[in-house]
Amino acid sequence: MSSGTDPFLRATQHAHEASAFGAFPRVRPRRLRRTAAIRQLVRETHLHAGQFILPLFVRNGKGLRSPIGSMPGVSQTSIDEMLRDAEAAAKAGIGGVLLFGIPDEKDATGSSGWHEHGPVQEAVRAIKREYPELLVITDVCMCEYTDHGHCGVLTKHGEVDNDATLELLSREALSHAEAGADIVAPSDMMDGRIAHMRDTLDASGFEQTPIMSYAVKYASAFYGPFREAAESTPTFGDRRSYQMDPANILEGIKEARLDLAEGADILMVKPAGAYLDVIQAVKRDTGVPLCAYQVSGEFAMIRAAAERGWIDGERAMMESLLSITRAGADMVITYFATEAAAVLNRQQ
Repeated sequence: MSSGTDPFLRATQHAHEASAFGAFPRVRPRRLRRTAAIRQLVRETHLHAGQFILPLFVRNGKGLRSPIGSMPGVSQTSIDEMLRDAEAAAKAGIGGVLLFGIPDEKDATGSSGWHEHGPVQEAVRAIKREYPELLVITDVCMCEYTDHGHCGVLTKHGEVDNDATLELLSREALSHAEAGADIVAPSDMMDGRIAHMRDTLDASGFEQTPIMSYAVKYASAFYGPFREAAESTPTFGDRRSYQMDPANILEGIKEARLDLAEGADILMVKPAGAYLDVIQAVKRDTGVPLCAYQVSGEFAMIRAAAERGWIDGERAMMESLLSITRAGADMVITYFATEAAAVLNRQQ
Protein backbone atom coordinates (compact mmCIF):
# COMPACT_ATOMS: atom_id res chain seq x y z
CA MET A 1 0.00 0.00 0.00
CA SER A 2 1.38 3.42 -0.91
CA SER A 3 1.92 6.20 1.57
CA GLY A 4 -0.77 8.16 -0.22
CA THR A 5 -3.46 5.77 1.02
CA ASP A 6 -2.05 4.59 4.39
CA PRO A 7 -2.80 7.11 7.18
CA PHE A 8 0.10 5.87 9.34
CA LEU A 9 2.63 6.17 6.56
CA ARG A 10 1.30 9.59 5.64
CA ALA A 11 1.65 10.72 9.24
CA THR A 12 5.21 9.44 9.70
CA GLN A 13 6.28 10.87 6.35
CA HIS A 14 4.79 14.24 7.29
CA ALA A 15 6.57 14.14 10.66
CA HIS A 16 9.89 13.33 9.00
CA GLU A 17 9.52 16.15 6.47
CA ALA A 18 8.41 18.60 9.16
CA SER A 19 11.38 17.82 11.40
CA ALA A 20 13.79 18.23 8.50
CA PHE A 21 12.54 21.77 8.02
CA GLY A 22 12.40 22.57 11.72
CA ALA A 23 8.64 22.76 12.11
CA PHE A 24 7.18 23.63 15.51
CA PRO A 25 6.22 21.98 17.89
CA ARG A 26 8.32 18.86 17.21
CA VAL A 27 11.53 20.85 16.80
CA ARG A 28 12.24 23.29 19.62
CA PRO A 29 15.70 24.98 19.48
CA ARG A 30 15.14 26.34 22.98
CA ARG A 31 15.68 22.82 24.38
CA LEU A 32 19.40 23.35 23.86
CA ARG A 33 19.38 26.76 25.57
CA ARG A 34 17.59 25.71 28.75
CA THR A 35 20.54 25.42 31.15
CA ALA A 36 24.09 26.73 31.35
CA ALA A 37 25.43 23.17 31.14
CA ILE A 38 23.53 22.44 27.92
CA ARG A 39 24.53 25.77 26.38
CA GLN A 40 28.18 25.00 27.15
CA LEU A 41 27.85 21.53 25.66
CA VAL A 42 26.58 22.73 22.26
CA ARG A 43 28.58 25.97 22.05
CA GLU A 44 30.13 26.38 18.60
CA THR A 45 32.84 28.95 19.37
CA HIS A 46 35.11 28.83 22.40
CA LEU A 47 37.47 31.43 23.81
CA HIS A 48 40.66 30.53 25.63
CA ALA A 49 43.32 32.67 27.24
CA GLY A 50 46.03 31.39 24.94
CA GLN A 51 44.52 33.11 21.92
CA PHE A 52 44.86 36.62 23.43
CA ILE A 53 47.83 38.92 22.83
CA LEU A 54 48.40 41.94 25.07
CA PRO A 55 49.84 45.17 23.60
CA LEU A 56 52.39 46.96 25.80
CA PHE A 57 53.82 50.47 25.36
CA VAL A 58 57.36 50.67 26.67
CA ARG A 59 59.89 53.49 27.03
CA ASN A 60 63.26 54.03 28.66
CA GLY A 61 63.59 55.02 32.31
CA LYS A 62 62.69 53.50 35.66
CA GLY A 63 59.59 53.47 37.78
CA LEU A 64 57.47 55.02 35.03
CA ARG A 65 53.78 54.24 34.61
CA SER A 66 51.99 56.97 32.71
CA PRO A 67 48.25 56.36 32.29
CA ILE A 68 46.80 56.94 28.82
CA GLY A 69 43.80 59.20 29.26
CA SER A 70 41.76 57.81 26.38
CA MET A 71 42.44 54.19 27.34
CA PRO A 72 41.54 53.66 31.01
CA GLY A 73 43.69 50.97 32.56
CA VAL A 74 46.40 51.16 29.87
CA SER A 75 49.73 52.94 30.45
CA GLN A 76 53.09 53.72 28.96
CA THR A 77 55.65 52.05 31.19
CA SER A 78 59.36 51.78 31.75
CA ILE A 79 60.83 48.31 31.39
CA ASP A 80 60.78 47.52 35.11
CA GLU A 81 57.08 48.38 35.29
CA MET A 82 56.40 46.54 32.04
CA LEU A 83 57.76 43.39 33.62
CA ARG A 84 54.95 43.54 36.16
CA ASP A 85 52.43 43.51 33.30
CA ALA A 86 54.35 40.72 31.58
CA GLU A 87 54.28 38.67 34.77
CA ALA A 88 50.52 39.14 35.08
CA ALA A 89 50.10 38.11 31.44
CA ALA A 90 52.24 35.02 31.92
CA LYS A 91 50.34 33.98 35.05
CA ALA A 92 47.02 34.46 33.25
CA GLY A 93 48.19 32.12 30.50
CA ILE A 94 47.64 34.52 27.62
CA GLY A 95 49.22 33.82 24.26
CA GLY A 96 51.82 36.56 24.32
CA VAL A 97 52.58 40.27 24.36
CA LEU A 98 53.02 42.77 21.53
CA LEU A 99 55.61 45.49 22.17
CA PHE A 100 55.47 49.09 20.96
CA GLY A 101 58.39 51.40 21.66
CA ILE A 102 58.32 55.07 22.67
CA PRO A 103 61.79 56.50 21.92
CA ASP A 104 63.49 59.38 23.71
CA GLU A 105 64.43 61.00 20.41
CA LYS A 106 62.87 61.03 16.96
CA ASP A 107 64.25 61.98 13.55
CA ALA A 108 63.20 62.01 9.90
CA THR A 109 64.25 58.39 9.29
CA GLY A 110 63.18 56.87 12.61
CA SER A 111 66.70 55.66 13.31
CA SER A 112 65.99 54.91 16.97
CA GLY A 113 63.72 52.13 15.76
CA TRP A 114 66.67 49.81 15.16
CA HIS A 115 68.95 51.05 17.94
CA GLU A 116 70.48 48.14 19.84
CA HIS A 117 69.42 49.67 23.16
CA GLY A 118 66.05 51.00 22.07
CA PRO A 119 63.05 50.47 24.37
CA VAL A 120 61.66 47.51 22.40
CA GLN A 121 65.02 45.80 22.10
CA GLU A 122 65.71 46.18 25.81
CA ALA A 123 62.17 45.12 26.69
CA VAL A 124 62.51 41.93 24.65
CA ARG A 125 65.74 41.04 26.47
CA ALA A 126 64.16 41.77 29.84
CA ILE A 127 61.10 39.60 29.21
CA LYS A 128 63.16 36.74 27.83
CA ARG A 129 65.43 36.93 30.85
CA GLU A 130 62.61 36.95 33.42
CA TYR A 131 59.82 35.03 31.62
CA PRO A 132 61.47 33.04 28.84
CA GLU A 133 58.33 31.06 28.01
CA LEU A 134 56.21 34.17 27.38
CA LEU A 135 55.79 34.75 23.63
CA VAL A 136 57.10 38.17 22.57
CA ILE A 137 55.91 39.81 19.36
CA THR A 138 57.32 43.15 18.27
CA ASP A 139 55.59 45.77 16.19
CA VAL A 140 57.77 46.84 13.26
CA CYS A 141 56.92 50.31 11.98
CA MET A 142 58.40 53.79 11.73
CA CYS A 143 55.55 55.99 12.96
CA GLU A 144 56.59 55.91 16.63
CA TYR A 145 60.16 56.82 15.70
CA THR A 146 59.86 59.47 12.97
CA ASP A 147 59.54 63.13 13.87
CA HIS A 148 56.77 63.51 11.27
CA GLY A 149 54.73 60.52 12.51
CA HIS A 150 54.43 58.72 9.18
CA CYS A 151 55.24 55.04 8.68
CA GLY A 152 58.25 55.59 6.42
CA VAL A 153 60.78 58.08 5.14
CA LEU A 154 59.53 60.98 3.07
CA THR A 155 60.36 62.20 -0.41
CA LYS A 156 61.20 65.85 -0.97
CA HIS A 157 57.54 66.32 -1.83
CA GLY A 158 56.40 65.04 1.56
CA GLU A 159 55.12 61.67 0.38
CA VAL A 160 56.06 58.37 1.99
CA ASP A 161 58.78 56.74 -0.09
CA ASN A 162 57.74 53.10 -0.23
CA ASP A 163 60.93 51.54 -1.58
CA ALA A 164 63.34 53.60 0.50
CA THR A 165 61.43 52.56 3.62
CA LEU A 166 61.86 48.82 3.07
CA GLU A 167 65.51 48.75 4.09
CA LEU A 168 64.76 50.63 7.31
CA LEU A 169 61.88 48.34 8.26
CA SER A 170 64.09 45.31 7.69
CA ARG A 171 66.81 46.80 9.88
CA GLU A 172 64.27 47.31 12.63
CA ALA A 173 62.92 43.77 12.32
CA LEU A 174 66.44 42.35 12.38
CA SER A 175 67.30 44.30 15.54
CA HIS A 176 64.20 42.84 17.22
CA ALA A 177 65.13 39.31 16.18
CA GLU A 178 68.68 39.81 17.44
CA ALA A 179 67.27 40.91 20.80
CA GLY A 180 65.29 37.68 21.04
CA ALA A 181 61.81 38.46 19.67
CA ASP A 182 59.80 35.33 18.92
CA ILE A 183 57.77 36.96 16.12
CA VAL A 184 58.13 40.25 14.23
CA ALA A 185 54.99 42.05 13.09
CA PRO A 186 55.32 44.75 10.40
CA SER A 187 52.42 47.22 10.54
CA ASP A 188 53.53 49.85 8.02
CA MET A 189 51.58 48.70 4.92
CA MET A 190 54.45 49.37 2.51
CA ASP A 191 54.32 47.26 -0.67
CA GLY A 192 56.94 44.53 -0.75
CA ARG A 193 58.04 44.79 2.85
CA ILE A 194 57.37 41.15 3.75
CA ALA A 195 59.69 39.82 1.03
CA HIS A 196 62.41 42.33 1.93
CA MET A 197 62.11 41.50 5.61
CA ARG A 198 62.07 37.76 5.00
CA ASP A 199 65.21 37.98 2.88
CA THR A 200 66.98 40.08 5.53
CA LEU A 201 66.06 37.77 8.40
CA ASP A 202 67.01 34.65 6.44
CA ALA A 203 70.36 36.07 5.33
CA SER A 204 71.16 36.93 8.97
CA GLY A 205 70.43 33.48 10.38
CA PHE A 206 66.86 34.14 11.55
CA GLU A 207 65.08 31.97 9.04
CA GLN A 208 63.08 30.43 11.92
CA THR A 209 61.66 33.80 13.07
CA PRO A 210 58.03 34.04 11.91
CA ILE A 211 56.52 37.17 10.40
CA MET A 212 53.03 38.19 11.51
CA SER A 213 51.96 40.61 8.82
CA TYR A 214 49.50 43.43 9.36
CA ALA A 215 48.33 42.40 5.90
CA VAL A 216 44.89 44.00 5.87
CA LYS A 217 45.14 47.26 7.78
CA TYR A 218 42.53 49.93 7.18
CA ALA A 219 42.78 53.71 7.47
CA SER A 220 40.42 53.67 10.43
CA ALA A 221 38.91 56.24 12.76
CA PHE A 222 39.29 53.69 15.57
CA TYR A 223 43.03 54.31 15.99
CA GLY A 224 42.73 57.65 17.81
CA PRO A 225 43.55 56.54 21.37
CA PHE A 226 46.51 54.46 20.15
CA ARG A 227 48.14 57.53 18.66
CA GLU A 228 48.09 59.11 22.10
CA ALA A 229 49.58 55.95 23.59
CA ALA A 230 52.31 55.56 20.96
CA GLU A 231 52.83 59.30 20.43
CA SER A 232 52.57 58.64 16.70
CA THR A 233 50.04 61.16 15.36
CA PRO A 234 51.20 62.44 11.94
CA THR A 235 52.29 66.06 12.01
CA PHE A 236 50.64 66.59 8.62
CA GLY A 237 48.22 64.77 6.35
CA ASP A 238 47.04 61.25 7.08
CA ARG A 239 47.86 57.64 6.23
CA ARG A 240 45.25 56.98 3.57
CA SER A 241 47.81 56.67 0.80
CA TYR A 242 49.20 53.49 2.37
CA GLN A 243 46.54 52.15 4.75
CA MET A 244 43.47 50.61 3.11
CA ASP A 245 40.15 52.23 2.21
CA PRO A 246 37.48 50.93 4.65
CA ALA A 247 35.12 50.41 1.69
CA ASN A 248 37.23 47.61 0.19
CA ILE A 249 37.18 43.89 0.92
CA LEU A 250 38.52 42.34 -2.31
CA GLU A 251 41.58 44.53 -1.97
CA GLY A 252 42.10 43.05 1.48
CA ILE A 253 42.09 39.53 0.08
CA LYS A 254 44.60 40.67 -2.55
CA GLU A 255 46.87 42.12 0.15
CA ALA A 256 46.63 38.92 2.17
CA ARG A 257 47.56 36.75 -0.81
CA LEU A 258 50.50 38.98 -1.70
CA ASP A 259 51.90 38.85 1.83
CA LEU A 260 51.59 35.08 1.90
CA ALA A 261 53.43 34.83 -1.39
CA GLU A 262 56.19 37.04 0.02
CA GLY A 263 56.69 34.81 3.06
CA ALA A 264 54.28 35.89 5.82
CA ASP A 265 53.52 33.15 8.34
CA ILE A 266 50.53 34.74 10.09
CA LEU A 267 48.14 37.32 8.65
CA MET A 268 46.32 40.07 10.49
CA VAL A 269 43.18 42.12 9.94
CA LYS A 270 43.04 45.49 11.71
CA PRO A 271 40.69 46.78 13.14
CA ALA A 272 38.52 43.83 14.16
CA GLY A 273 35.03 44.77 15.35
CA ALA A 274 33.95 46.80 12.32
CA TYR A 275 35.63 44.37 9.91
CA LEU A 276 34.21 40.98 10.87
CA ASP A 277 33.24 40.36 7.26
CA VAL A 278 36.85 40.95 6.21
CA ILE A 279 38.13 38.56 8.88
CA GLN A 280 35.75 35.88 7.63
CA ALA A 281 36.63 36.47 3.96
CA VAL A 282 40.39 36.39 4.53
CA LYS A 283 40.17 33.26 6.67
CA ARG A 284 38.05 31.44 4.10
CA ASP A 285 40.29 32.50 1.23
CA THR A 286 43.67 31.71 2.78
CA GLY A 287 43.10 29.14 5.52
CA VAL A 288 46.28 30.25 7.30
CA PRO A 289 46.65 31.36 10.93
CA LEU A 290 44.78 34.65 11.23
CA CYS A 291 45.07 37.36 13.86
CA ALA A 292 42.68 40.27 14.39
CA TYR A 293 43.51 43.45 16.30
CA GLN A 294 40.80 44.81 18.58
CA VAL A 295 42.16 48.33 18.41
CA SER A 296 42.27 51.17 20.89
CA GLY A 297 39.03 52.81 19.78
CA GLU A 298 37.11 49.57 20.14
CA PHE A 299 38.56 49.10 23.61
CA ALA A 300 37.89 52.71 24.62
CA MET A 301 34.24 52.63 23.55
CA ILE A 302 33.49 49.52 25.59
CA ARG A 303 35.42 50.85 28.58
CA ALA A 304 33.81 54.30 28.46
CA ALA A 305 30.28 52.96 28.12
CA ALA A 306 30.88 50.53 30.98
CA GLU A 307 32.25 53.28 33.23
CA ARG A 308 29.07 55.27 32.63
CA GLY A 309 26.89 52.29 33.48
CA TRP A 310 25.42 52.12 29.98
CA ILE A 311 26.50 48.53 29.35
CA ASP A 312 27.73 45.54 31.30
CA GLY A 313 31.45 45.97 30.62
CA GLU A 314 32.51 42.39 31.29
CA ARG A 315 29.79 40.89 29.12
CA ALA A 316 30.45 43.38 26.32
CA MET A 317 34.18 42.62 26.49
CA MET A 318 33.66 38.88 26.23
CA GLU A 319 30.97 39.17 23.56
CA SER A 320 33.20 41.36 21.40
CA LEU A 321 36.07 38.87 21.65
CA LEU A 322 33.74 35.98 20.93
CA SER A 323 32.40 37.68 17.79
CA ILE A 324 35.92 38.28 16.46
CA THR A 325 36.77 34.63 17.04
CA ARG A 326 33.49 33.46 15.53
CA ALA A 327 34.26 35.44 12.40
CA GLY A 328 37.43 33.41 11.89
CA ALA A 329 40.27 34.90 13.92
CA ASP A 330 42.55 32.33 15.52
CA MET A 331 44.13 34.92 17.82
CA VAL A 332 43.12 38.39 19.00
CA ILE A 333 45.33 41.31 19.96
CA THR A 334 43.37 43.11 22.64
CA TYR A 335 43.96 45.49 25.54
CA PHE A 336 41.49 43.31 27.42
CA ALA A 337 43.79 40.28 27.19
CA THR A 338 44.72 39.81 30.84
CA GLU A 339 41.29 40.86 32.06
CA ALA A 340 39.48 38.54 29.65
CA ALA A 341 41.80 35.67 30.57
CA ALA A 342 40.90 36.19 34.22
CA VAL A 343 37.20 35.88 33.35
CA LEU A 344 37.81 32.63 31.47
CA ASN A 345 40.00 31.26 34.25
CA ARG A 346 37.30 32.10 36.77
CA GLN A 347 34.70 30.22 34.72
CA GLN A 348 36.70 27.00 34.66
